[in-house]
Amino acid sequence: TVARGADTDRAYQAYLDNCTANGCGHSPEANKRLKELEIKRQAQKADLFDYQTAEYAGTAVAFRNYLPICAANGCFKRAEAQANLDRLARLDLKIPALVRVEAGSFSMGCQPGEIGCNSDERDNQKRPHQVRVSAFELGKYEVTLAQFRAFVDATGYKTEAEGGDGCYLLESGILTKRINFSWRNVGFAQSDDSPVVCVSWNDAQAYVAWLSQKTGQTWRLPSEAEWEYAARAGTQTPYSTGRCISTDQANYNGKNDYDKCGPWDGVNHKRTQAVGKYPANPWGIYDMHGNAWEWVEDCYHIHYNGAPSDGRAWTDKVCHKRVNRGGSWYGQASDQRSANRDRDEASSRYNTLGFRVVRTITP
Repeated sequence: TVARGADTDRAYQAYLDNCTANGCGHSPEANKRLKELEIKRQAQKADLFDYQTAEYAGTAVAFRNYLPICAANGCFKRAEAQANLDRLARLDLKIPALVRVEAGSFSMGCQPGEIGCNSDERDNQKRPHQVRVSAFELGKYEVTLAQFRAFVDATGYKTEAEGGDGCYLLESGILTKRINFSWRNVGFAQSDDSPVVCVSWNDAQAYVAWLSQKTGQTWRLPSEAEWEYAARAGTQTPYSTGRCISTDQANYNGKNDYDKCGPWDGVNHKRTQAVGKYPANPWGIYDMHGNAWEWVEDCYHIHYNGAPSDGRAWTDKVCHKRVNRGGSWYGQASDQRSANRDRDEASSRYNTLGFRVVRTITP
């Protein structure tokens, strides 16, 4: 009984060495189990060798090849191999980093006393509205040039700018369409860590569909309510930074004052900056104010009457325009407010407009 409880070769051997006085009635069982444990030990040894061979190679192919081979030896390292495959898949696909946003309620839209509000930021009674949002995972950063390039390289996808009539650029305050411009060439220098811009809502949908197919998870654009909930990060002030914001906290055109927050500093980079360059909001999410406008899932409505109260996207059978949020490098301080909204046709593309993603949490 003691040997069976321990179930080790040492325990069974000790039983066989000392059972003579009691007749060794269980010696056949003990010998059988000793042989089984030896076979298991040899299988583990072989499995470990195969796993270490894959680990030494360090490639997705090596770990993928290990999995069918290990079946003969019990796959004792299956979990470690799968974890390495998942890690390498994230590197290969340049999957966006995520922040878990917990469920909660908030007051959506322009808040009482807030300066610079537009009529579409409230209901038709000029009030904000309460929304309950379920937990979700939001992109820690805007989707970057490198991440979007990984999608294009893997699929051969051509954006609407590349297959159509280019991208709109803001040059010296004038909106100009450039036929030969797209996410690859946006009118200013970009790095791999810059937010991808000159992409349409339709292009963003193609990206999240590919990401979903590749990972087996559900990726999408955030709903407008999810976006504002995450941008506010528990605040009801115009910005997650408080009543005011500065060009040390976000990338925008600092040539105009907002709500007497103090002398404007005149800083205007006239281009996107690398994601994560500015401080995160209280929930650890970057660039929710400024840098690039961000597409969301919702159709545009002129006010919030009839808007969902559960945080889901507000869509219609026929959607003339889609919402974008967050302001950009080009806009002034009031454009960067958490409640501020803009809208464009789903095929529109500008060098001020990109997106970030959501991964749906599976219950």
